[in-house]
Amino acid sequence: MTRALFMGTPAAAVPALSALAGVAEVVAVITQPDAAKGRTGHKLGSPVKEAAGEWGMTVLQPDSAAALHEAVAATTFDIGVVVAYGRVLRPELLAISPFGFLNVHFSLLPRWRGAAPVERSIIAGDETTGATVMHLDEGLDTGPVIAGREVDIRSDDTGGSLTARLAHIGADLLIDSLDDYMSGRRVPAPQMSGLATLAPRLTTAEARLHAAVPVNRAERMIRGFNPRPGAWMVIDGDRLKVFAAETSSALVGPGALEFREDRPIVGFQGGSLELVSVQPAGHKLMTGVAWGNGRRHAPGSLEPPS
Repeated sequence: MTRALFMGTPAAAVPALSALAGVAEVVAVITQPDAAKGRTGHKLGSPVKEAAGEWGMTVLQPDSAAALHEAVAATTFDIGVVVAYGRVLRPELLAISPFGFLNVHFSLLPRWRGAAPVERSIIAGDETTGATVMHLDEGLDTGPVIAGREVDIRSDDTGGSLTARLAHIGADLLIDSLDDYMSGRRVPAPQMSGLATLAPRLTTAEARLHAAVPVNRAERMIRGFNPRPGAWMVIDGDRLKVFAAETSSALVGPGALEFREDRPIVGFQGGSLELVSVQPAGHKLMTGVAWGNGRRHAPGSLEPPS
């Protein structure tokens, strides 16, 4: 049986680990060190660590590039599988594996190379995306492609929901292509680099909504930045995260907040949105109506970025 080394960290990597365990001997799982979570600051293991531990797998958590290289070099395996591990692998590490390292990436490469391909596809207004299995090289998602599968982006997809769907599609794609790759029946094909687009990490600053944003983009931002980092706006000095919104037919000027039948409506360029699910600073998630009731339906305005 094929001996595989798995490297991954978030929940989106767990389906691939589960699928891999059904067709290979997973000799070790490498994931990021425990990280502080929430207000308590308690350190928690990654979703991959938790899953691997429940399944009785050996878990390694190197905390530096040198420790990572040492851990990989000390493991006997035939092929490596990487899914959202969280660290770029150096060429000397990639050379350790007899069959190299395969990466499950949540876009149709070469479109959206980088850390946030799912969210970028939604925010950009792409109609389709997909999952790709590629052979890792020293570049950022530049390796030759082994297999890919296209899926439609639904009108209600969020960054979270689309990532979850692609995680399962990518896991299936990995298993469907693994044997053919290792037997030589499937030869990796170089990417068309001229078509490449970049998907850098998400920042809180770029998730800000304001009056100059076109309404269609604002709606996509709210979905794309859900759940992280969350689209947000500043209304009369108060910060408000927005996790769901719907297009409204109400005529509200750009940057204005008004209430129609107790429903909060915010104007953008070319139209307006009803705030459906929001989170005021220091409060829990709530409906837009509940938030509006708390401010007694007072109208307001969005502050522009400084």
